[in-house]
Amino acid sequence: MTAAAAGAATDPASASQLVAARLMRPLEALSALLLTVIISLLLAGVAARYVFTVPMVWADEVVSLSFLWLAMLGAVIAMHRNEHLRLTLMVEKLPERVRGYVQAFALCAVAVTLVALAGPAVDYVRDEWAIRTPELGMPNALRVAALAFGVIAMLGLVLVFALRTVAARHLVVAALVVGAVAAACSAGSASLQTLGNLNLVFFLVGVVALCLVSGVPIGFCFGLATLAYLGFATTVPLSVVVSRMDEGMSSIILVSVPVFVLLGCVLDSTGMGKAIVDVLAALLGHVRAGMSYVLLGSLFIVSGISGSKVSDMATVAPALFPEMKRRGHQPPEMIALLATGAAMADTVPPSIVLIVLGSVAGVSIAGLFQSGFVVAMVLLVVLMLLARWKSRHEVMEGVRRAPWATLRKLLLFAAPALVLPFLIRSAVGEGVATATEVSTIAVLYALVTGKILYGGLSARQVYRMLVETASLSGAILLILGTASGMAWAIAQSGVVQQLSGFLTTMPGGSWAYLAVTIAVFMILGCVLEGLPAILLLAPIMFPIARKLGIHDVHYSMVVVTAMNIGLMMPPIGVGFYVACRIGDALPDDVMGAIWPYLVALMVGLVVIAAVPWISTVAL
Repeated sequence: MTAAAAGAATDPASASQLVAARLMRPLEALSALLLTVIISLLLAGVAARYVFTVPMVWADEVVSLSFLWLAMLGAVIAMHRNEHLRLTLMVEKLPERVRGYVQAFALCAVAVTLVALAGPAVDYVRDEWAIRTPELGMPNALRVAALAFGVIAMLGLVLVFALRTVAARHLVVAALVVGAVAAACSAGSASLQTLGNLNLVFFLVGVVALCLVSGVPIGFCFGLATLAYLGFATTVPLSVVVSRMDEGMSSIILVSVPVFVLLGCVLDSTGMGKAIVDVLAALLGHVRAGMSYVLLGSLFIVSGISGSKVSDMATVAPALFPEMKRRGHQPPEMIALLATGAAMADTVPPSIVLIVLGSVAGVSIAGLFQSGFVVAMVLLVVLMLLARWKSRHEVMEGVRRAPWATLRKLLLFAAPALVLPFLIRSAVGEGVATATEVSTIAVLYALVTGKILYGGLSARQVYRMLVETASLSGAILLILGTASGMAWAIAQSGVVQQLSGFLTTMPGGSWAYLAVTIAVFMILGCVLEGLPAILLLAPIMFPIARKLGIHDVHYSMVVVTAMNIGLMMPPIGVGFYVACRIGDALPDDVMGAIWPYLVALMVGLVVIAAVPWISTVAL
């Protein structure tokens, strides 16, 4: 053993990190296996129902068990990789001497959340042991044990990460501060319970805001705030949070989330996305503003395959930016168009946001898919008009139309990829299959066509994609779970009824309510990365919209569009910084260029809100 290795072995932090890394390998392999089992069972279920007319009723129980374990294992992997979604903008701007204490506070907040959940999660497993599944007779405890395992495993990883990355004095100070606040709240619990709904402001707004700006992952912001509110300001047992997490993460509709995430990975790795971009470039690249049209059109089509904004931008930008630069496009303008184009395309099915919204708000996913396509077309036209006006000084010297032979070759090569988004939309829209079933069929289609036409994928690549899908899905689904607990706490407080009474009698009726909705979701879309805003507010806002006579699908389109605009809005919007990172540009340089495009999207949003026919014509 070398001296360096011996030193590392005797260092507790390094040793614990090494142990954690080795323990993650079987967990990653198990998560990959579970995702494979889920896809295989869903495909087998489709074949059994449509080909053999013998439904596999028991398969849903196995999928449900596998899905919750996949979600929690994914959350553990994301914790190990430090990939849980968080707002880092504020922390990065702090002075170095302060940042260490804030990072220590964030880790303490995560640890406290997990400690508070651990006991109720174990009790929940014990309580569910007596409940058996209807088809296979399995104890439900086998499924919900995933929650307890995930909480305890993440707690161990947080402690290892804290010892390895944060100075001891910072941890001590942060732990003392968190402990002092908890002790003060516990001592004053009786007084807090007399404050009524003011506690919602203190805990569910104040604590969430403090944790967000401190860089606490969003799921843990919601979890800590809810646990603190229930523990100090009510007499409700904390086990309710665990049961609500189970309910929020276990909907069979949500199984399509990791499958569509995997589809995006396959799209990137096989080159199917690039084939689509190449065809559009050959068709439109020779006209003025042609490359802007290609970028927007590529995002529109590719988003109908991947379901992920990040995947869309990462596929399109490298293929188009070099040629756009050659034609005189400035990098800030290109990234501004990329960001707002991705926001436009998020209503194109199979949008993960639409799937989650349909699950949470009880809206038909088939209806959302049909409507989202038309709404995205409206936003696409608005952005194309602005791009055409901005390209009036574009350098077109040496630009030629692609020869017909080249175009024909590209069309033949890209045809299987171009078919996929229309296959997804039509299958769900016509009721042939559910979004979950279509997602698995799309993955199989992409893997087979990718293998035959686009070079295929190695076993190592597939395994890596499965693990990455588990990690991202776990981070998303953990937010769903904790947001479900917070939404329940808000609903039980009675404030929803009070808010409903105020908003339904507000002057202006449905039009005023739509204006309030746009403002709320644009603001929260900036801060909460979109999905959490939907998870928190959909159970509150949609019943009010129904009372005012607003169509569910129309309201959904307004919500999603407003949220996506907020997501790309500087200086806070998370998606804006993701686009800057993909385009390799400084946010300060892009900030001025993006506003005209955001204004164009806002104009499109006003049109969509004012003309319900746009959202409902395809239903």
